[in-house]
Amino acid sequence: MQAGAKKNMERMVEYVPESDHQAIHQFISNSGWSAQATMDQVAVNSDSLIGDSKNACLLVDESGFAKKGKMSAGVARQWLGNLGKVDNGQVGVFSVLCNQNHATLFDARLYLPEQWTNDRMRCLKAGVPDGQIKKKSKEELALELILDARRLGLRYGWIGADAGYGKGLEFPISVDSLGETFVIDAHKDQPIYTGPIDPQIPEYSGRGRKPTEYKVEQDPIRVDKWVSDQPKSKWSKVKIRESTRGYLTYEVLTARIWLWKKGDAKAYCWHLIVRRDPKTHNDYKYSLSNAPAKTSKKRLAYMQAQRFWIERVFEDGKSQCGMADYQIRSWLGWHHHMALVMMAMLFMLSERIRNKEHYPLLSCADIEGLLARFLPRRNTTVDQVIAEMEKRHKQRQAVIDSAYGCRRENHILL
Repeated sequence: MQAGAKKNMERMVEYVPESDHQAIHQFISNSGWSAQATMDQVAVNSDSLIGDSKNACLLVDESGFAKKGKMSAGVARQWLGNLGKVDNGQVGVFSVLCNQNHATLFDARLYLPEQWTNDRMRCLKAGVPDGQIKKKSKEELALELILDARRLGLRYGWIGADAGYGKGLEFPISVDSLGETFVIDAHKDQPIYTGPIDPQIPEYSGRGRKPTEYKVEQDPIRVDKWVSDQPKSKWSKVKIRESTRGYLTYEVLTARIWLWKKGDAKAYCWHLIVRRDPKTHNDYKYSLSNAPAKTSKKRLAYMQAQRFWIERVFEDGKSQCGMADYQIRSWLGWHHHMALVMMAMLFMLSERIRNKEHYPLLSCADIEGLLARFLPRRNTTVDQVIAEMEKRHKQRQAVIDSAYGCRRENHILL
């Protein structure tokens, strides 16, 4: 296909020799091949390319896909982070294996909002397996992805996630309980404790109800308030990595702080990692990490900065691999599509690594452009091009007629 063109099935068959729209639709939407088994193989192959028990990381995050209508599995008015607003769409939770500037998708789960899990018949109509019709938070789906990576024996040194997964501490505590190292972003209003705390159930005074909840004596402070009180001497300039505009440098502050989830019997002593723009002293990012206590400031800053690459992966997936260019309603079709996107992204990663000596700046966009130029293309005449356009017009008109037909029926009923 031409670079930048839509990558849905109807456009593909106009370019790919000996392809058929119905056959491709069947392959994506209804055929019995396992999306999970395919993702597992992508994961294993990704690990063979960039897996490393020290320098690689496993990143989890969600991505939204704006969609019209109400029939696609999981579609609802919900927060779509890539659009920065609440809109109608689907949301998936994804995992990425990353090592320095190499990263690729390898697993995914489609998120089902509560209005879906509360409506079993709606789920079944969209092909959601009976065993998947249960309320699961995005944090729970992210934990499933981590457990899948462990099952497959993937090699990575830590787990990264954004502040949406750090809020409330449930997810960091769950990851910590698995024995995994993490660097998870936090919001600026995250409460922290600056000294050791020991949750205790207060002694019963003999009056009123007997205490049953754990409490701490120290009052917490907002992380941004604590950071604003720190002297300039606490900050250090740290070179994070090379970029096309020179070394990426931040001012970084780290400290050992305590965190406590209200009511819990245990408190946690973790790292706080804060970075800011060295020139403006703005653009703060806060992160928490359970890395070993002796981990250096430079290492913590590097680990924090690696979450950048999952956003690049989403960008490449949607721009070059058709990640968002699907016209599929079913649960199975969504996971099939994402598995194929992951295969394409793994191919692009392997080509970048294989050719890095001669073409160190080779990008996914470059590879897409080369493929569009050199892969065989369907030979078409002017009449065939016009026929394809007329076919698209008929399909669009059928959708319009169907929509107006529904409106007329509703009008008559009213």
